[in-house]
Amino acid sequence: MSIELERQAVDSLVQVPEPESRPEPAPVVASERLLAVDVLRGCALLGILAMNIVDFGWPGIAYGNPMAGGGFQGTDRVVWFTNHLVFEAKMMTIFSMLFGAGLVLLDSRAQARGASIRGVYYRRVLWLLAIGLVHSYLIWFGDILVLYAETGLFMYLFHAKSPRTLIILGLVASLLIIPVIMGFVWSMEYMKAATARVDVQVKAGEKPTWLDQKASDAWKNMRDDIDPTPARKLEAWDKEMTVHRGGYWGIVKYRAGQLIFIQTVVFLFGTGLMAASRMLIGMGLMKLGVFSAERSNRFYLWMVALGYGIGLPLMVFDALQLIKNEFSFLYGIHGGFLYNLFGSLVVAMGHVGLVMLVVKAGAITWLTRRLAAVGRMALTNYLTHSIVCTTLFYGYGFALYGTMNRTALFGVVIVIWSVQLILSPIWLKYFRFGPAEWVWRSLTYWRFQPMRVAKTSHATPVAA
Repeated sequence: MSIELERQAVDSLVQVPEPESRPEPAPVVASERLLAVDVLRGCALLGILAMNIVDFGWPGIAYGNPMAGGGFQGTDRVVWFTNHLVFEAKMMTIFSMLFGAGLVLLDSRAQARGASIRGVYYRRVLWLLAIGLVHSYLIWFGDILVLYAETGLFMYLFHAKSPRTLIILGLVASLLIIPVIMGFVWSMEYMKAATARVDVQVKAGEKPTWLDQKASDAWKNMRDDIDPTPARKLEAWDKEMTVHRGGYWGIVKYRAGQLIFIQTVVFLFGTGLMAASRMLIGMGLMKLGVFSAERSNRFYLWMVALGYGIGLPLMVFDALQLIKNEFSFLYGIHGGFLYNLFGSLVVAMGHVGLVMLVVKAGAITWLTRRLAAVGRMALTNYLTHSIVCTTLFYGYGFALYGTMNRTALFGVVIVIWSVQLILSPIWLKYFRFGPAEWVWRSLTYWRFQPMRVAKTSHATPVAA
């Protein structure tokens, strides 16, 4: 039964109480969890680390340009190529879709109880924002929680829309990224042309127009970031290496200014739109029962065939073009970014289809139940990634920043994966939530949540 049909059935059998006696929504209990959703979240969470590890261990430019650092020969090239095909932007896409799916699931269960989630939802998102701000400014620059919280503030407006409408809105939001980037490219070209005119006029003793002068000043302030000279690239690289091999407060101070810009301007004109597009699609797919393994095997086989059949060749082409253009930022904003922007969504659909087929078949349960436990503790495990890796690489810890190639970094990833797959089920055998999830839920519902699993309970670490 789909979530929508389930809701209709509940509404036809249960009289909704009057507002003054309406039940309060409550945290999801173990018996209400969907194994498929938890497994998929666990896969996405672990997959995200495969990409983030480079950002932990090297200056930011190495994340998007393996030629800049971290190694790009032999096994290092294989690791980069595999990450680009399987993980890069694909895991974030799945995680973002599941954020939207979580809103649908929360709303469906609250309605079954005759409750409204609006107040709880906004408290939940605002507390996530607070956790994300602490994480980004005090622990790790590459935080994703603030982006999800900022975008999530708008998602409730769409929670009652039909699956078709949600998916269409999500695809439209994806397409809107194109004119945004085109507008940026046009403005960049205008500023470059204005700078050339101003230089000629100044040499000739003429006074430039006010607009040309402002455009020229803006370009001179930003060109080192957009199209830096080799000397400027080296200077920025050395600075980042020095900072991250130094003390804690120096790192905090260094990233603060960048984070303010990313969490405001970049969010409004780029990342927010992308996250929203994925969340809306995720809401639609959840309402269609895609993430809860309710569709037919044939449906999921088509997802795998189309997702991998179209997406993976596109990713191979994208990888070859990136190498050909030496991972140039200018190549990316002139259209190169589009391959992964849309290809990642297609490949992610293949990943979803594959996971759903495995769950429906009841295959490799020794792994899927561990992945589900990781997914149930996604926030705790995500924050653990940051704490462990910054301690491992930054100067206030073991100071391994900039010393490990991509192959060695992936070895670190495998170790962390293994530990979390082992420990997460053990923790959930005794506790209802991960530590971070417990704090988040307690803050959301304004009361301490029961932490330990009741002795009379027969709940397993993960339940379908």
